[in-house]
Amino acid sequence: MKTDIDRREAIRRVALMMGGAVSAPAILGMLAGCSAEPPTDAEWKPTFLTQAQAALVAEVAEIMIPRTDTPGAKDVGIPAFIDKMLKDVYPKDEQARFFAGLADLETQAKREHGRAFLELEPPLRAALVKQVHDPAVEVDRASNLPVAERGRPFILTMKELTMLGYFISEPGATQVLQYRPVPGAYHACVPLTQAGKGKTWATEISYRF
Repeated sequence: MKTDIDRREAIRRVALMMGGAVSAPAILGMLAGCSAEPPTDAEWKPTFLTQAQAALVAEVAEIMIPRTDTPGAKDVGIPAFIDKMLKDVYPKDEQARFFAGLADLETQAKREHGRAFLELEPPLRAALVKQVHDPAVEVDRASNLPVAERGRPFILTMKELTMLGYFISEPGATQVLQYRPVPGAYHACVPLTQAGKGKTWATEISYRF
């Protein structure tokens, strides 16, 4: 699953889901070989994020891709993937923007609910993420600037990295999306339930998580 072709295809798919383009650091990291790996150690410790930042990143990623009948973001190692990507390929200004966004999310949770983000009930956490996410999407969607010049906010960088790591992982590519390692026979005009067991195709454009 971790060939260059798979990585390029994952970038293309996530660009469609993000409504346009993937940022240059994310592309660089993916093509350099960064990938999400299922955690093997329950005591994983970040090497770049602080422990508190990593915990917050893990919960936001899980809100974006929760565990259902398929693995969630935590299951495939998205927190470690984001930690490595930020450390190895993101420039200092984008690292700083990401950290500032994490801090703002924590501040907003305390301001609106009187508790830290991780102390909130799951529905409140999800609502808070959506409250930050949706306006950021609208601004990004309306921008005519190249991605490199937009100063993409924390929440969209978070979403981009979560989806990239997830869909390049084996569970993401084979259990969530329809995946066919070797093209099969052509069947025209068949119901989606027959063609893909009800799963959406990876090329569907979506701003939602």
